[in-house]
Amino acid sequence: MRTSKLLLLFIAILLAISSSANAGGVCPQDRKTKAGPVNIVGTDQTAGANLEHGKALYEKDAKPMACKVCHGDAGDGTGKAGASLTPAPLNFTCKETTKGISPGQLFYTIKEGSVGTGMTAFGKTLSDKDIWDVVKYIQATFMK
Repeated sequence: MRTSKLLLLFIAILLAISSSANAGGVCPQDRKTKAGPVNIVGTDQTAGANLEHGKALYEKDAKPMACKVCHGDAGDGTGKAGASLTPAPLNFTCKETTKGISPGQLFYTIKEGSVGTGMTAFGKTLSDKDIWDVVKYIQATFMK
């Protein structure tokens, strides 16, 4: 099953690279991501998180792919692979869309993915600490 998910992700990237249209940058966005469990959504472990490590994961080191491939260099949902996704990747810079998203919800979504979107689960390839580092980077850089 994991191989088929990676194959679909690879195909989405190839389609995005060959496409000139980009669906990202939308603000506000209608989001239907499932809310995480209260005990996770209500947590915030970004105080001890490493901002530079989060940046490295966002920009290039996260596996199976870096966050920026879909969410873009500017965090606005305009990454190359994001162009082929429906709905478009979350635009972290849109305050109207992100105002109710807690650090714990970001953590949960990165770890578990989001059904019905292109957001794959990173919980098998990133540790919880890695995910908190990414959450800290996203919040400090794009959601300020």
